[in-house]
Amino acid sequence: MMKEKISYIIPCYRSEGTIEKVVSGIMSLMESLTTYHYEIVLVNDCSPDGVWKKIDALCEKYSFVKGINLAKNFGQHSALMAGYNICTGDYVVTLDDDGQTPVDQVGILLDKLLEGYDVVYAKYAERKDNSFRKLGTWMNNLMLTTMVGKPKHISLTSFFICRNYVIKEICNYRNAFPYIWGLVLRTTKNIANATIEHHERKEGESGYTLSKLLSLWMNGFTAFSIKPLRVSAILGVVFTVIGVLGIIFTVVNKLLHPEIMAGYSSLMTVMLIIGGIVMLSLGLIGEYIGRIYLCINTMPQFVIRETKNLDED
Repeated sequence: MMKEKISYIIPCYRSEGTIEKVVSGIMSLMESLTTYHYEIVLVNDCSPDGVWKKIDALCEKYSFVKGINLAKNFGQHSALMAGYNICTGDYVVTLDDDGQTPVDQVGILLDKLLEGYDVVYAKYAERKDNSFRKLGTWMNNLMLTTMVGKPKHISLTSFFICRNYVIKEICNYRNAFPYIWGLVLRTTKNIANATIEHHERKEGESGYTLSKLLSLWMNGFTAFSIKPLRVSAILGVVFTVIGVLGIIFTVVNKLLHPEIMAGYSSLMTVMLIIGGIVMLSLGLIGEYIGRIYLCINTMPQFVIRETKNLDED
């Protein structure tokens, strides 16, 4: 009987001090999962530190480690797409490079997947992130639920396992600005959580800044939802109705009480509110149009500068 294969996809950024430990942890785990073959795909997202040298050395040492070096920093989700496009596993594990995702508990995710699910996300009993990352995770799950249609009882994290067909479907997405969670939710609703522990970060700091998180969320709801445009339309209708009622009230009140002076301050306040909503709506429309323009011009998800241990090398 042919052994099934597990692919580990790890986007790397500022992880020079941790990536070797993560790979070592996977190797230790696979010693107990003897019924599976495995490969480890390390994607350097143009990190400014020496992580590519570490990846290069690991590829030289182990044939099952594959390296991808991107030409510039495309972001975590684009780096994952680069890894997904070359992985060959029956099951694909996505995890971080910082050592916080407990690779020794991949077996828990795999066992849950084999119950019949297509995707299983890690759900941490207690997150060991800083307050900023916890807020970002909460905001991301809220956005996914309201804008993309994530089931409320499911928590999505960067540590998950899925079947090969899910990855193949994700790779059919060729536009710029990939959003992995949205692509997963677009592919299947047969998703579950498995509760595991979360490790504390021992080295470095998160590569996500506020601007990167905002950009990621923008990718999510502009690529997979038109609800912001619908909200803009609803607000337009609401304020039109309020405006008509306001005009009627003002005319009637003036007829009944001619001595009342018109209120310029209230008028200016209303104009500022409506003007702000109009500008916000135009900004959202512009964002959608801009994304469409970039996709039409075939802006790449990623550009590979060099690879290690791939079949075509």
